[in-house]
Order: sequence, then structure tokens, then C-alpha cells
Amino acid sequence: MTEGTPNLRELNKRRTREAISNAATRLFIEHGFDRTTIAEVAVAAGVAKMTVTNHFPRKEDLVLDLHREMIAAQAEAVAGRAPGESALAALRRTCLASIDRHDPALGFADPPFARTVMESPALLARLREIHEQSENALTAALAEATDSPPGDLTARLAAGLLAAIRRALFTEVFRRVLAGEEHEAISAAIRPSAVRAFDHLRSALDGYAVRPTG
Repeated sequence: MTEGTPNLRELNKRRTREAISNAATRLFIEHGFDRTTIAEVAVAAGVAKMTVTNHFPRKEDLVLDLHREMIAAQAEAVAGRAPGESALAALRRTCLASIDRHDPALGFADPPFARTVMESPALLARLREIHEQSENALTAALAEATDSPPGDLTARLAAGLLAAIRRALFTEVFRRVLAGEEHEAISAAIRPSAVRAFDHLRSALDGYAVRPTG
């Protein structure tokens, strides 16, 4: 096993998590999120109820199982920016890449999945919470990138502007998925708007949080 390769235990945990998530998604689509219990998910996945809650402490995250990726995506883009690259440029680059690859964390899903989310107040509330947590993580990343104190106002304002683009794109992708559009068509339709949105922020943020080249 080479360095960085998951060990057998981690692989088994990942497979169990995926099996639980897949079983839950199927039941939620068939019967509705609110009418499906954790116990029913456990039976469908062939695991104990405690195993389900160990992997997914919140029922909502059985559906929104990419919540960690959604929360971390923008902060990781800032942390991973190249020398000489601004936070704005890094977020633009990674967001457009997400559009091009039809990233599920940006809302590219199947219509039944999107419908399940939109029909559940609990899931919509969790989705709003995920977007808020993503913006908070981005704020922290921007503060760190500019050697500013946590909660720095400039970082919060910049994060609010930048996170609004991703949130709006997610909402638009979901809307188009529910309308029955193919992912390729959605990607082609929203990409120009995403480019314009980031370009509009260049005058304000192009020189902000630039990684030093030295």
C-alpha cells in the first residue's frame, strides 16, 4: 500500500457509507423524506440503525451526503490558489471547472433527487444551512489568506459577494434539473453568466488575497 492509499478499514467505511446513502436516497425518492425512518434506511442498507447514525448523525445528510464537499469547496479553492493568483481568480477557475464537469456539489443531480429536496422543508433548511456554513468557511479562509483576524469585516464582505455566485448557480442548476434539462445543456446555459458574475467583481477583488510569488 503506497502512501496516501486508503487502508482496508477506510475503504470498508467508505463502502458502507455509500451503501447507506444509496439506500436512503432510493427510499426517500420512492416514499418521501419525511415519511421514511432511519430504521427503514438501516434495513434497506443491511446495517444496524446505529451504523446509519454513526455515519450520518443528521437525517438530512443522508440525502445531502456531499455536504462536507459543499461546505469546504470555496475555502479549499482559496487555500489552493497558485502563486500570484487572487482568491477571486481561484474561485472563478474552480467554479467554472465544477460547471464543466457537472459537479453534483453544484446541484447537478437527477430530477427525482432534486424533487425530493425541493419537496422537503427540512432538506431545504439544511441546504440553506450548508450554504451559510460554506460562506463562513470562505470567510475564515480569506481572513487567513490576508493575515487578518478571524471574522475580519473585509473578509466577510468579500466572502458574501463570492459565495452569492455559487449559491445562485446552485439554485439555477436545480431549477433547470427540475425542468428536465440535460446536464450538458445546463452547463452551457449557465457558464456565460458565471463568467460575467466573476468578471463584475474584478475591479473590487482582483488584487485581494493574492498568494505571494516569492
